[in-house]
Amino acid sequence: MDELELLKKHWKREDTEYPHVSANAIYKMILKRSSSIVKWVLIISLLEFGLWTSLALIFKDSKGTQNFDKLDSDYLLIPLSVAGYIILAYFFYLFYRNYRRISVTDSAKVLMENILKTRKTVKNYVIFNLIFMVASFASVLYIELDQDPTMISKAQIAAANGDVFMFYAKIILIVAGVIAVFAGILLLFYWLIYGLLLRKLNRNYKELKKLEMLN
Repeated sequence: MDELELLKKHWKREDTEYPHVSANAIYKMILKRSSSIVKWVLIISLLEFGLWTSLALIFKDSKGTQNFDKLDSDYLLIPLSVAGYIILAYFFYLFYRNYRRISVTDSAKVLMENILKTRKTVKNYVIFNLIFMVASFASVLYIELDQDPTMISKAQIAAANGDVFMFYAKIILIVAGVIAVFAGILLLFYWLIYGLLLRKLNRNYKELKKLEMLN
């Protein structure tokens, strides 16, 4: 049994001499836990960014990456990457701001509002990462189909045989399948990590709501 549960049981006892002090102690414990959770959201998001950056550097020298680098992709991928970094930096700033706001909160009502804002920020962060992943796959596919000599040759052969529709349909289905697998892995990761943190925040929110109703 954690410290918060002990404080809650003490607060509910009929013989408690200082109920308001105990309620305040419970609030401070919820505040401390909420601040810690949001701090971990920030830390994990930064670690996640470091992980993806490290993987990109590791696979940079792979044969497939080297062949792709020979194509004219800067006009599309550089703006996409810059936009992605800017938006990610903005999310990191929001996570840090949420952490600072929660850390200095002095009322249950404001803390409840900040918890809701944090949950919304995390959900938007997850949605952005999924959208960015799909946009990245789509951009790479477009460049491959538009510039890769092997893909262009296969497309021309398919067109000559009257199979151009099936050719593009197969590629789109394969890419869609790959995206679905990656999206599934990403969602599982977010559900296990951020989902756990959000569930803890949600429990804190419910506890605060009870305190507000009893005050």
